[in-house]
Amino acid sequence: DDARAALPGPTERPTPAAGAQPAPGAEPAASAFPTPDIDIPAVSVPELPSVPEPRPPSVPTPVKGVPPFGAFLASDARGVERMEQLSRWLGGAELRVGHTYLPGNHWKDIEGDVGFLDAWARWRNADDKRMLVLNVPLQERNEAGVPDGEVRELLRRGAAGEFDRHFRTLAERLVELKIPDTVLVLGWEMNGITYTHRCGPDPENWKKYWNRIVTTMRSVPGQEFRFEFTPNRGRDAVPWTECYPGDDTVDIIGMDSYDQPRGMSFDEQVKEPYGLQAHVDFAKAHGKPIAYPEWGLFRNGDNPEYMRRMLAWMQQHRPLYHTLTDYCPHGVWQCDDNPDASRVFRNALWGRTPEDPQTPTPTEPPAGPELPDHCAPLDLGRWVEHWLGGKLCLRLDWWSRSG
Repeated sequence: DDARAALPGPTERPTPAAGAQPAPGAEPAASAFPTPDIDIPAVSVPELPSVPEPRPPSVPTPVKGVPPFGAFLASDARGVERMEQLSRWLGGAELRVGHTYLPGNHWKDIEGDVGFLDAWARWRNADDKRMLVLNVPLQERNEAGVPDGEVRELLRRGAAGEFDRHFRTLAERLVELKIPDTVLVLGWEMNGITYTHRCGPDPENWKKYWNRIVTTMRSVPGQEFRFEFTPNRGRDAVPWTECYPGDDTVDIIGMDSYDQPRGMSFDEQVKEPYGLQAHVDFAKAHGKPIAYPEWGLFRNGDNPEYMRRMLAWMQQHRPLYHTLTDYCPHGVWQCDDNPDASRVFRNALWGRTPEDPQTPTPTEPPAGPELPDHCAPLDLGRWVEHWLGGKLCLRLDWWSRSG
């Protein structure tokens, strides 16, 4: 369906043996499509630059309560409708961050010629505390398996300014919708092999292209955009540091971080080359706030330990925002496959807002009304029980009460 964005999710990554670490100088992951050889030298893990006086983040990070959060629930208007439902499931927790994706099938999609932006604009403008995060593809046919040689040519054309007009149109449309302060996640997961907007075939022209896009969109009167650079966690096909376009055109340094590969512990996700710790350190060295626009369960199934540790990581490092990807296999609300992780997520964020004090422990979600004696509960499923407000039961002496 050309009118909708494809579901986001993690790109495939090699699955090492349990406990194995990716080698800093490992060869890039093989492309899923036959392509010409790419003349990209192997890159060892660089040491992070030492900056004597890092400049402050572009946007102040909240210092109280939980970091602003939300979830990806659907790209179109259904995602807007589900925000209120998810908030109720979380005990009235304040979901301040809405997250959606522009489709990347045609240039008109990337120009924002999609009806669901109106619904997201209304949601954003209903409360000044809210934030809208919009993922923007950098090329049409973005998930069509375009080979590296063609990607290289498209990056060259983008760096030369051939596609500027599409991004100017998008900027004008967002200003017209009165959402000029949208966070724009341009060319996400560029260090992988999935998208036509990937960086690997030509990192230098990818960076030039990014800079042209940002310069073009910032030239539109009335704009207040914030531009986010968001790779996959880890090295993936190329080191994401090789794609960083520079501090002048990046406002936020994000990371998409799913619970993968299979068998990798959370500590390994922190310590791996280009992993969670490298992300925090890199952003600090460049004076930028961090964010997590995509995170959630994946290769390791219903993993409450990952959920607990990831939420604690964000509480410690205070990202500008985070949005859980909530559909199977990643989700905890729209997916019944992860009940243990779901319980951790719900307990941690039950009734929370960014203004809450950090010290009190959040109250446990109610387990529902107590069932009377001599009553057998009926298992109607989580969704039915959610809407009923609890379980139904069948009295054990029903037979003596009939007739």
